[in-house]
Amino acid sequence: MVRWLKALPLALAIAALSIIAISCSSSNSAQVRFVHAIQDASALDIEVNGTKVFTDVGFTEFQPAPPAYTSVPSGSDTVEGLATGSTTEAFSNSPVSLAAGTQYTMVATGFVTSASSVVIMPLADNNTAPANGSVNFRVINASPNGPSAVDVYIVPNPPQGLGSKTFSGLSYNDPSAYTYVTLPYNSSIPSGQPNYTMFVTTTGGGNQIFSQTITAGSASAGAIRTLVLTDRADGTSMNDGAIVLNDLN
Repeated sequence: MVRWLKALPLALAIAALSIIAISCSSSNSAQVRFVHAIQDASALDIEVNGTKVFTDVGFTEFQPAPPAYTSVPSGSDTVEGLATGSTTEAFSNSPVSLAAGTQYTMVATGFVTSASSVVIMPLADNNTAPANGSVNFRVINASPNGPSAVDVYIVPNPPQGLGSKTFSGLSYNDPSAYTYVTLPYNSSIPSGQPNYTMFVTTTGGGNQIFSQTITAGSASAGAIRTLVLTDRADGTSMNDGAIVLNDLN
């Protein structure tokens, strides 16, 4: 009994050091999710600083599924894409700056046929829940073959025209434009059914590129959606559907 009591303080000290080490490790990490928007790339394995963190991510796919994130080192990182299951490099970008304790949507876009054109967009996420009965939308333009800029209208279903622009003049790879816009929850549609429609048009001219229905939110909780515009798989123009990340609710 006496021997056990003498050993107890040492065990508690080791446990405390372990907790401190875990805490420090967490505080030195960034949280990321990866979106594959490179239209001329096959499925990719993604390494950060030489460590594989995502596996077999196909074009227009993402990992992990929201709201999950994967921890990677913060600071100036090297992000490398490899053809899935091989050591064949599709691209390597460095430095990619990630802040400790921050959540990111990391979008890869551009063209692997010209590796220097591959762009890694580490966009800081805000996953703080909006007020109940509200939906935060964010649209990311990762379509290099799309128009020079697009306007986006997100309207409640059933649509009664376009109304006011939700996002104006979104150009390719312009992180400064990727802010959140809050809209009231559309309760006129039965729960679980698409309650918004997004219309994407050319800026200024107003020519519609595509429309897409979106399901988001509830009357009793705030919701967040991130929408990523990409190229078509054949690379000729903007895709006619966005990647939808259900960030919250």
